[in-house]
Amino acid sequence: MRECFELRDTDAGGRIGELTVPRADVTVETPALLPVINPNLDTISPRRLAEEFGAEILITNSYIIYGTEDVREAALEDGLHELLEFPGAIMTDSGSFQLAEYGEIDVTTEEILEFQHAIGSDIGTPVDIPTPPDVSRERAEGELETTQERLEIAETVETGEMLVSGPVQGSTYPDLREEAGRHARGTDLDVFPVGAVVPLMNDYRYADMIDAVAGAKRGLGADAPVHLFGAGHPMMFALAVAMGCDLFDSAAYALYARDDRYLTVRGTRHLDDLDYAPCSCPVCTAHGPDDLRALPDERREKELAAHNLHVTFEEIRRIKQAIRAGNLLELVEQRARAHPTMLDGYRTLLDHADQLERSDPVSKGAFFYASHESARRPEVLRHHKRLERLEVPDSLFLTEGGSASGDAYDDSWRVEPPFGPFPRALSKSYPLTAEVPIRTDRAALEAAADGVTRLVETNPDTEFALGHRGWPAEVLERVPETVKLVDLTGSRD
Repeated sequence: MRECFELRDTDAGGRIGELTVPRADVTVETPALLPVINPNLDTISPRRLAEEFGAEILITNSYIIYGTEDVREAALEDGLHELLEFPGAIMTDSGSFQLAEYGEIDVTTEEILEFQHAIGSDIGTPVDIPTPPDVSRERAEGELETTQERLEIAETVETGEMLVSGPVQGSTYPDLREEAGRHARGTDLDVFPVGAVVPLMNDYRYADMIDAVAGAKRGLGADAPVHLFGAGHPMMFALAVAMGCDLFDSAAYALYARDDRYLTVRGTRHLDDLDYAPCSCPVCTAHGPDDLRALPDERREKELAAHNLHVTFEEIRRIKQAIRAGNLLELVEQRARAHPTMLDGYRTLLDHADQLERSDPVSKGAFFYASHESARRPEVLRHHKRLERLEVPDSLFLTEGGSASGDAYDDSWRVEPPFGPFPRALSKSYPLTAEVPIRTDRAALEAAADGVTRLVETNPDTEFALGHRGWPAEVLERVPETVKLVDLTGSRD
């Protein structure tokens, strides 16, 4: 376990954790938002971020400070905390973003880490190579090798109590992300940003983003605090948390406000398109859209930035409560309906159900079947795996109905879509208490049939029968031919 990070609650791949930042003498509860502060701009002051919005940590760019003479001298003389007037933890980026944007920077990993330490950063970052999506594998491998060399250099820099991040690169090659994560885990570094995903998010490629994070997580293991670099829109936070991300940095609140854009958890609206403010934050309570449009430019920008922050921090709190209540995937399901590409991301998340199942609690609140995607959740996968451990008699009747039709068999088990078969004694156990629509969809029936198949294949010497309520022929084809089929439609069971 990383000494600086401790897990408190989990749900799917999401977790509530505590990130101890010794140099700042604070403990940050994760998932956490790091508002991005440009040292040359002051849309929302860092002190206000802490006092009004509850920010425990923020991020600023040490390369900008390094290259701006008056700011650099003030930071070296007074320290970052005094310069920004922020009481929480401060993370600094290294200039890798500028490297990606402009092709080169005039600072080395050693120099920028020593500078970050000198100005009082609490979490520093080396100069990695942010390899963009869709490049050749040869380029991705070469740049990853350079990043890994720089992480090894970062280990040798004297940074005292300052935590140091180890970025995980690899472009859009999940196996390279996994390799990068494994290498980073083997270092003495502390926080692990998944880098170069901003282009994916800008293009709404949430499915590729999830694959990149999943690969990094496989390499990093369960105890590493994971930072999704540049992920600032609240619409996708729940999805990213469910895949195991703990930290998010957001410049979106300020950048979008500058362009009169209004954040919601369902996407972004332009202020000119709003007749009503669909929000009850202090900004929207005090100002309707007409009022905001009438404000002077600078005041309007600040008010919109404040609204954007309120919405963003509210979503972080909502996610934490969902983890605590055990219904994070229900929240992800809701967010997935905001945009087709978010749905792609959710479906890709469920492609990694086996990975999520390892951290998903065995028991929690109610399981709500909300769409055919629910049939692929980790709880369903876990139940199918556990069927191999159950003792079965010589003959067994599996039924959606009562037990009367199974009198000719040694025992009768229930069949409940999407889980499939289980002993009646487990009927009150999670997740078999699931709330499922009466009008069961095809995916739930197919998952139940797959559960029947798993049980039958594990117990080849047992005689099985399946009592079903009019399952389609295509679903019944998933059940082994050795199983006797009994259509209960019209039966009293």
